Amino acid sequence: MQHKYSEPLPLEKIISALSYFTMGIVGFVWLILGAILKLGLRPFLRYHIYQSIFLSFLFFILSTGLTLILGLLSYVPFINGIISTVTFLIATPLFGTFSILNIIFILFMGYLVVTSALGKYSYIPWVSNIIKANINY
Repeated sequence: MQHKYSEPLPLEKIISALSYFTMGIVGFVWLILGAILKLGLRPFLRYHIYQSIFLSFLFFILSTGLTLILGLLSYVPFINGIISTVTFLIATPLFGTFSILNIIFILFMGYLVVTSALGKYSYIPWVSNIIKANINY
């Protein structure tokens, strides 16, 4: 993607990486500071801040919804055994205290942190398309 601002500043790379690392908190604070000080954010930083905040909300909604659905399905007589077995296999620690879900999440967040720290636009199907459609390049 070529934009008016082709190379992000080092501070923008750091803020965008920290925004993913903190699940959008640093980015949200940066947005508030930018609004108070009336600073315009460049497209690279806006993209990564909005994407990190969106992913944080999406992760919260999915994990809460999945917990609720699995909790409800655990009361169904024949399904509760399957649900408990699958939950046990996915959530059982494999490497120290890390389960399969933890490892996948860490690798995913690592991808986002590294790409933003390198000054690149990370792509996540569906999510990145929503972010690109709603910010001005």
